[in-house]
Amino acid sequence: MKATIMTIRGKGLHVETYGSIENPVLLYLHGGPGESCYDFSFHQGERLGKDLFVVAIDQRGVCRSEAIEEGEPFGFQDLVEDCESLRRELGIDRWSVLGHSFGGFLALAYGSQYPDSIDSLIFECPTFDFTLTSKGLLKKTAGLFGKYNQPELQDKAMSLVDKELSPKEFTEIYMSLSDELKEHRMEIYTHNFDNPTDYYSTYTDEEWDTFYDRSDYHYQLLREEGIIFSNLLEKIKAIKLPMLLLTGEYDPVTCDEHIQTFQLDAVNGERVHFKQSGHTPHYEEANHFSEVVMRFINTNNLIKQR
Repeated sequence: MKATIMTIRGKGLHVETYGSIENPVLLYLHGGPGESCYDFSFHQGERLGKDLFVVAIDQRGVCRSEAIEEGEPFGFQDLVEDCESLRRELGIDRWSVLGHSFGGFLALAYGSQYPDSIDSLIFECPTFDFTLTSKGLLKKTAGLFGKYNQPELQDKAMSLVDKELSPKEFTEIYMSLSDELKEHRMEIYTHNFDNPTDYYSTYTDEEWDTFYDRSDYHYQLLREEGIIFSNLLEKIKAIKLPMLLLTGEYDPVTCDEHIQTFQLDAVNGERVHFKQSGHTPHYEEANHFSEVVMRFINTNNLIKQR
């Protein structure tokens, strides 16, 4: 593994690479917004690096990347342009892009704008519409309130699902309510806890606190701008690239409407379902995940070479 800070469009980005640049290239885009690539690299960097050249980044202003300063111009399009500028800076002709959660939203936007730079798109438990995702998260949260004997909060969460609210309002309500689960909150996302990420093998609590202060500001600015609350589902039908949708049996983020739209509209798409995963198959079923991703990329490279 090689990790460095690269100056991309005037800003320092934390960039990690795994494997040989002679191999097919995969860019990983983390979720959040603001979550860092750390957990993906921890579980998948070496696995995928055996057959691929993996590039993983902390997005602009996130965690180990350079902080966004107060008053500095920043918006969602900067994340798209950073991907394309990084590709050129690394001297890569085309690459595949894997986006997890919000990273799937970013990957779809990037693929829509720069299809000639991309071989294939992989979406791991993505959101393409924050309203639909927030409703799915509220339903899962309500179920956990029931599990932990909090009936009033369960009723409150379910009553909000059918409200006429803006995407931003849905997102903020979900975030507030989910905090009431306290130590059980990660059960919204994770089904299999057998393969945890060791966040403290490299960084201390104090360092992570500093990193996530940067991420909070990154997310605040994206919320204020509002582009992340757009519905990108309609963009799927225009993508001609090979696309792979990875879903988890217990994941509330990629709801049924996401899946149905992808299966109906993706002209060159397929889906693989992880039956023992929630929102993060890349560590809940790490070996199966790496096998699926490498098979998809290698198969499409063979087709391209014919």
